[in-house]
Amino acid sequence: MTSFEADYSKACVQPSPNHGVRADGRKPDMIILHYTGMPTPESALDWLCREESEVSCHYFVHENGDVVQLVAEARRAWHAGKGSWHGEGDINSRSIGIEIANAGHPGGLPDFPKKQIAAVIELCRDCGKRWSIAPERVLAHSDVAPIRKVDPGEKFPWAELHHAGVGHWVDPAPITGGRFFQRGDCGQPVEALQSMLSLYGYATEITGEFSERTAGDVEAFQRHFRQERVDGIADFSTIDTLHRLLSALPRYS
Repeated sequence: MTSFEADYSKACVQPSPNHGVRADGRKPDMIILHYTGMPTPESALDWLCREESEVSCHYFVHENGDVVQLVAEARRAWHAGKGSWHGEGDINSRSIGIEIANAGHPGGLPDFPKKQIAAVIELCRDCGKRWSIAPERVLAHSDVAPIRKVDPGEKFPWAELHHAGVGHWVDPAPITGGRFFQRGDCGQPVEALQSMLSLYGYATEITGEFSERTAGDVEAFQRHFRQERVDGIADFSTIDTLHRLLSALPRYS
């Protein structure tokens, strides 16, 4: 493994061998946030630095806020796997990958310590400024790979990041009664929902049928933007929150 100089001044370097060239000379225009999903930070960091794992990330953020850089930002880290956003695949070639030490769903979704979140915010702001990454392109792993991935999970404090200038957010609409859409439903309203998810960036097929894939995309959306209830059912709260997020995007506002 070859060492390198840290791109982020507060990071120490622990090189991972798992990286390559960004396809077509691409520069990162996204930041993808993950949780490690392993019992200890030490085991997660060790795994990310093992050649046989064939996974890595650019940055690893410890619970105490310490930041480790594993792969130079100019290189393509292997953190996102198969995914899509706004119709484009090869997320790894387009992104900075940040792993956040947290046991995740396998460990009962523990809270993220305040020092850790403060460090994630500062790191994202630094990367975003250097690469001119728009706030709305700071995303969850689950956003770009719905169903397959669920990290960093529904307890990740996206609102706190947004208030610090990182990520896109509107306060979610309250959960109330009223009409909703779920698996098996069909028709123009379902097509409209699918269109809105696709416009936001999800790889939602516009078929007019509320399929398992559509439910997975709705779950991914809820896990990020309507965290109180993640059930894959498109209720008023979910649809209203999505509509207001779309309206708040720079290209639509």
